[in-house]
Order: sequence, then C-alpha cells, then structure tokens
Amino acid sequence: MASEVSSKKELSFGETVDIVNALSPLLILSNGGGAEVAVSPTMQARVLTSTASGRSGRGFGWVNLDLITSRKRLDHFNPYGGEDRIWLGPEGGQYSVFFAPGTTFDLENWYVPGPLDVEPFDVVEQSASSVKMRKHFRQQNYSGTKFEVGLDRTIRMVAPERAAAAISAEMVHGLSAVAFESHNVLTNRGDTAWTREGGLLSVWNIGQFDASPTTTIVVPFRPGSEAELGVPINTDYFAEIPPDRLRIFDKVGCFKGDSHYRSKIGVNPKRATGILGSYDALHQVLTIVEHSLGAPGAEYVNAEWKVQEHPYAGDVANCYNDGPPTPGAAQLGAFYELESSSPAAALKPGESMEHTHRTLHLQGDKGRLDAVARAALGLSIAEIENALRS
Repeated sequence: MASEVSSKKELSFGETVDIVNALSPLLILSNGGGAEVAVSPTMQARVLTSTASGRSGRGFGWVNLDLITSRKRLDHFNPYGGEDRIWLGPEGGQYSVFFAPGTTFDLENWYVPGPLDVEPFDVVEQSASSVKMRKHFRQQNYSGTKFEVGLDRTIRMVAPERAAAAISAEMVHGLSAVAFESHNVLTNRGDTAWTREGGLLSVWNIGQFDASPTTTIVVPFRPGSEAELGVPINTDYFAEIPPDRLRIFDKVGCFKGDSHYRSKIGVNPKRATGILGSYDALHQVLTIVEHSLGAPGAEYVNAEWKVQEHPYAGDVANCYNDGPPTPGAAQLGAFYELESSSPAAALKPGESMEHTHRTLHLQGDKGRLDAVARAALGLSIAEIENALRS
C-alpha cells in the first residue's frame, strides 16, 4: 500500500484523510464552510492537514503516508508529518530531553521522547470546531532531572481575519481560507519546582508543510543594531547556508523551502515579531503563522547539540528546510517547517505556562494575496517571488 500511495503526486485533503482514517481515526473540525482541519489524537494530538476548499481541495500539511501506512515504528523518530505538532525543548545541551545522560550529541543517540513521538493523547472535550486533548507523563533530561509533565492541547478553528493581527476581513474576502490555532498548556504535575539549575522545559510547536521549488519562507524581524539586538537571523544550526538560499533585508529574511538542502534558521527574543510566513508560487498559497511571545526579558531554551555556556539564550522562532543530512543520504521528506517556542518554564508544583500557535492558509487571486502579504509579512508577493532569484 505504501508504494501505491507514493506513486500519487498530489492527493486531495479528502483522499489523504480517508487513507489515514482507515488506520488511525481522525477528528475533522469544520467551520460550516469549505474550511476543514484533520486532527489525530493517536498521533500525539497533532493537526495532520487542513483544507480551505472541502474534501476535494488541496491539503496543506505534509503527511508521511508511506510511514503511516507501513505501520512501522522507527527507533529514533517517527516523522508522521502534520501542520502543528507539539514537542518539548530543549533539543540539545545539558538540559536536553532528546539525549540520555552521558551520551554524545549526535544522531545515533538522539531520540524523540515516546510521549511526543508514538503515544496517543486522551480526548477530554470536543465540538464541531474544536477539540481538547491531554497527556501526563514522566520525563528525564540529560542532567538527570526528572519531570512530571502535564500537557493540555486545544485545537480550534478561528475566523481567517482573526488569525493574524495585521489583516482584516476585507483583505481575505474572495480568497479560499482556513485558519486554526493550538492552545498549549504545560503544567508541572510533580511536587518539586522546575529550576534553571536542574533544567527547564519549553513548549515547542512545529508545522510541516509541502515543499515546492517555488516556495519561499518569510521571516520578519525587528530592525536595529546587532550590538543591541543580536544577529537578525541565526544560522548556527547545521551546514553553512549559501546566499542563494537565504537573503536578509532590512526587516525580513527570505529562506528557501524546497526540501533540497538541510538547513535551519532562528530568531532571538529581541528580534522576534511573533509572525512567520511562506509563499508557494506554484500553487498560489500564502501561509501565515502567528505565535505567542514571552514578556520582555523572558529566557528561551538553547537547542544546540553541545554542552552550552548559555543554555537559556535560545531562539523564539525557527524555520527548517529538509534535505539529505549528508550527500547521497536519504532525507526525511519533501517538507519545510515553521516553528515557535514558549519561554523556558520555571514552574512551581501545580503551575502552568501557556503558548498559542496559529496557522492561516490563503489561496487565490495574486492581487488579494499581495495585500495580505504586505500587511502581515512586510513584502509584496512579487518581492517574495524575486527575493531568492539570482
């Protein structure tokens, strides 16, 4: 079955839902119009995909049907895909929850915690347009600190004009649109406080979307001097990024989302605006992600794969483009990611931290998309299309 699925270049939202539903039940949220969102409690409460045009419309999430239909369980990470899944940070460093104590920071020793990779969440509330799911588990970090973790995750549909602060109902009128948010609550369910010295957790939302040769990721940032605010875009993750794949302008960075070169960028707390975006020129799809920002001075966990001098000097938002990890090696898939993180959670017993991650897809007339792109991302559609052309 997996090979048959792979041979189809593009499946509709409904076709994808039917294939997954036969193996793992999905919840379909709807606003009563053409917008629908497919949620999987079984696959860690993720939004798997969405559509602006009903069952026959395009699905916007990258979905790894080969893996899902194979029913296999991979050792390190099961990349099922999805437009909004929840992980916990930090990924690397002495407080990492992806590496066991005493191991080296490399792919051989990197494992996604089971509750965030293969275990289901419980459904606790449901309506036609929203669902609340919950998970309780224990987790140990690289330094040996043990956590009793509670995660409450509510997925709800929102009106497109309320999905981003900079846009209005008039702007999205005439466009096909779907918008949803995840409201994530992290709770210390243990009897000891979570401290900086023992390591802190954070909520980490990751959205995976279908890559294309004409997709450009757009990252607005706050302008100002590097001495005061740090670098506009952090590239200290994987390999060096060639200039034809990342260009940094006065208030925005543009980054390729073609899944041909493994690379990642980030935005620090002083630069972050709470907005990320992308434009797929081939399908005329504009995607906007709006997420929570911590209070001024909030600390964010550092994801770098090494023992860190500054473990709470991490980024708020990240964008990732998949590709072969080494020349000729297999890659995870044809996707790119738009990600956001909460501040580090220094929680006393019973305390919680909240983080919201909101996703909007718009498809249709270029002129109408242009008005939204200018308002939300600070660039016209033409500027986005031309940003990475040589």
